[in-house]
Amino acid sequence: MTLARTFAVALDGVRGHLVEVEADISAGLPAFVLIGLPDTALGESRKRVGAAAVNAGCPLTQKKLTVNLSPASLPKQGSGFDLAIAIAALSAAGAVPPESAAAAVHLGELGLDGRLRPVTGILPAVLAAREAGFARVLVPAGNAEEASLVEGIQVLGVTGLRAAAIAHGAALDPVDEKPVLPAVSEAPPPPEPDLADVTGNDEAVAALLAAAAGGHHVSMVGPPGAGKTMLARRLPSILPDLHGADAVEATCIRSLTGRGVGGELVRRPPFEAPHHTASAVALVGGGSGRITPGAIVRATHGVLFLDEAAEFPPSVLDALRQPLENGTITIHRASGAASFPARFQLVLASNPCPCGHYGSTDDECTCSPMSRRRYLARLSGPLLDRVDIRLSVRRLGLAAVRPSAQRQKDRTSHRLRERVEAARAAAAERLAATEWTRNADVSGSWLRSGERRLGSRAIGPLDRALERGAITMRGYDRTLRLSWTLADLDGATSPDVDHVGRALFLRRGIGS
Repeated sequence: MTLARTFAVALDGVRGHLVEVEADISAGLPAFVLIGLPDTALGESRKRVGAAAVNAGCPLTQKKLTVNLSPASLPKQGSGFDLAIAIAALSAAGAVPPESAAAAVHLGELGLDGRLRPVTGILPAVLAAREAGFARVLVPAGNAEEASLVEGIQVLGVTGLRAAAIAHGAALDPVDEKPVLPAVSEAPPPPEPDLADVTGNDEAVAALLAAAAGGHHVSMVGPPGAGKTMLARRLPSILPDLHGADAVEATCIRSLTGRGVGGELVRRPPFEAPHHTASAVALVGGGSGRITPGAIVRATHGVLFLDEAAEFPPSVLDALRQPLENGTITIHRASGAASFPARFQLVLASNPCPCGHYGSTDDECTCSPMSRRRYLARLSGPLLDRVDIRLSVRRLGLAAVRPSAQRQKDRTSHRLRERVEAARAAAAERLAATEWTRNADVSGSWLRSGERRLGSRAIGPLDRALERGAITMRGYDRTLRLSWTLADLDGATSPDVDHVGRALFLRRGIGS
């Protein structure tokens, strides 16, 4: 047989597209031709595959070998196609049974010694193979643990090209090969900080509880030492564990970024805190070659914390506006486009002025009114309009430093997380017939119509605020969502005038 095929996976963001790898052997001078829109790293696979096949004891044909990656219009990147190209070539030469090769998906990079090296993005690639109907996938031994997270498909971890050919029934004697393992994984993450460490700031803690229960965005303004960073870093500790599709998606993103996945799905919400010198590409993703996810993608189903937010360039902050609204980010580059999920909770923390002492009782502010306005104007109106909760955080006094033991016991992250889980369960039950699960994601038109529409007495303060121009229509809907979250936390069936008033108070900025 001179024509054979097998399959690989090309990744577009966290989605995988099946790629048919065809190999044809024809008469002519020895040559290895690779077509099908490969990038530079993939184009170099000709040298890798040729040397790996020789060193593995199963050399490729000495005739003209043409390998086509189909569909040809789909951009293909990276070295993860090496194994599929080698198996297709060996199958075309008759060294590997073609029926077995065509019934499996192959993923992995070949070293010159014929061993398989781990690659990133194995989890989304195996998911794509299963969704395409394949029952078997061959991956590097170093990725086998991660690939085994996908149920419903047989995962075979192989050490090298020779072992893969033998797995397909090639007439070769097995040899002992030491598998190439992933680089040493990151150190285990430190224990999550507990919200009980925060003394005082009762209003801010209550606002964080509401943010966690509904998935709302938060902005905090206050002088240095007021506890903004301490509060923000403890928000993930009261968020519920990830389950189902959310856990799989968070794990796929972790796999794409090259961080260790191991044999378990990501369960705890991620936390990303980029420095204020980060560029727009570092924040949303991009790159000149392969499009890589940025901080907002890595924070999906978790928290994105921008400390010293007013120090970020305004253009970088405004890049968040579309992802905040849509929950996704599509990055277009000359090499193609990639879509990533970007459903995160945004937490902004900033000083009230360049010197940080405006409004402080113990330090004098040296900033002019113009410089204060210019400083906070870096946080644009359209961006803040997408933030549901706005806090003004003050420095603590002596009474707050000595809280009662009972109050701190009631403020532990474990207890607050239980309240958050109960509120989210109530919201999920109410939204069971819709596509949403959290209040922050609900459409405003859905809340303002039908049986969900609140009575005129309950909604009165919000209507008057809209009529005066105190809030926008987007702010109206976001305040409605927040009022439903407050009702869920209180165990109420629907918001009353108190819940709507509190939601409007939180949106305007408590403590201001």
